Amino acid sequence: MLLLLISAFVLLPWAGAGRITGGWEVKPHSRPYMAYVSITSDLDGCNPETFPCGGFLIHPHAVLSAAHCVAGKRKVTIRVTLGAHNIKKEEPSWQVFHIDHWVIHPNYSDTNYKNDIMLLKLKPKANLTKEVKTISLASQNDYVKPGRTCQVAGWGKTSLNEGLSSVLREVDLKVQREEECVETFKMKYIQQSMVCAGDKDGKKSTFRGDSGGPLVCKGKAHGIVSYGRRNHFFPKVFTRVSYFEPWICKELRKFLLQDLPECSSSD
Repeated sequence: MLLLLISAFVLLPWAGAGRITGGWEVKPHSRPYMAYVSITSDLDGCNPETFPCGGFLIHPHAVLSAAHCVAGKRKVTIRVTLGAHNIKKEEPSWQVFHIDHWVIHPNYSDTNYKNDIMLLKLKPKANLTKEVKTISLASQNDYVKPGRTCQVAGWGKTSLNEGLSSVLREVDLKVQREEECVETFKMKYIQQSMVCAGDKDGKKSTFRGDSGGPLVCKGKAHGIVSYGRRNHFFPKVFTRVSYFEPWICKELRKFLLQDLPECSSSD
């Protein structure tokens, strides 16, 4: 809540793409689409490691997150909590799911975070309430323009020296010109399937623990927190949700075994 040849430019989702820095605590349950994703990997059966990611509810049966949260790990278990504000204080609004079915984009690359998207399938489905709601996705022809101010929320770290936030926090980030990320990440940045965003002043950012959370612009999810440079707050790269709309719909139809009216017919 994340690649170049010299260490100062190594891309690590955990090192540069998951901390809400320079943000604020949101009003409890004002972001009802947010999902807290807890991932446990136990390689030897004796020393399980648990770490958080973000996610967001797009359908009563599905949460979107980032593929890098799970890819490359063995013996993974995933728990999703909906309806939470303070993740350390259980509330009646919580809905907890132990995920048995998830799908990572088949062309995901752990070297450049290409196609960094994952669909978590909820069974039984989420009960939509005041504290638990879906968020609309940007469609294929819905392209967020540079200069647009968007929001990212998560339970990630608030500074280099602080631990993970127990409460949901949010920060404003501006969508940047593609050239900002092309200049920084060279050929690693793919304009068609990624969004470049951040705060040029370096005071507001995302970092560890927020990976997989949504970049929300005008009420729609346009991006997924993906990666950045180690110890650099600007720029940040998000998976472009609109580019993957056909894949998301295809996977939802396969899981639900039914057509979805909100999905386009093309895959």
